[in-house]
Amino acid sequence: MIKALVIDDEKYAREELIDLLEESGSIEVIGECSNAIEALKKINALKPDVIFLDIQMPQITGIEMLSMLDPETMPKVVFVTAYDEYALKAFEDNAFDYLLKPVETCRLTKTIKRLVRECQPVDYSPLISDMLELIPCSGHNRILLLRPDDIETAFSDLSGVHVVSRDTQATTQLTLKTLEEKTPLIRCHRQYLIHPTAIREIRLLENGLAEITTLGNHQVPVSRRYLKELKDRFGLS
Repeated sequence: MIKALVIDDEKYAREELIDLLEESGSIEVIGECSNAIEALKKINALKPDVIFLDIQMPQITGIEMLSMLDPETMPKVVFVTAYDEYALKAFEDNAFDYLLKPVETCRLTKTIKRLVRECQPVDYSPLISDMLELIPCSGHNRILLLRPDDIETAFSDLSGVHVVSRDTQATTQLTLKTLEEKTPLIRCHRQYLIHPTAIREIRLLENGLAEITTLGNHQVPVSRRYLKELKDRFGLS
């Protein structure tokens, strides 16, 4: 059963959505919140698999609330909004999905089916010993296996953890921490890893920041915290 948290300042909209979710038989609503402050506490305490999040709320909007969460531990996000113009913003912020109010049962059913596919646990333990020989990535009705040495960078956002080769981007259920510990990828940013042999150029920016260009011409940010470690690794002053 997928654990869900419903966040909406409108009581009746919240209750109606909860009823629809519970009727599906696939979603367990473990809590509800009427504002972002309350939601932040419950997300950290309850660890839901998915949050159904209203965008327009007083004081702190749903999008502003997401910026306060750790991308690596963030649940999947389904935005719920009464306004079409927020749909594009939802996808720009890498939401899992969005629903327009009033929520239609048939549209919600499609979202739930996708959630069931994405949240279904897969046992990757046979692939994870000391070091990963292959990185399992999920696709539509398939599992893609990528060699760690083919990966140029990996990053996390609201929709999950993604690995990028020269010509492929795929999503994996492994965490950045696992990839950092069990592949040659090294940390260059809180949300990014880089393969050292994929670095073509490190461009120094203002305020102690930097940007990596990979052999495949991907741009990867470097934070102040990790720039010194990169310089030390390559013997740079």
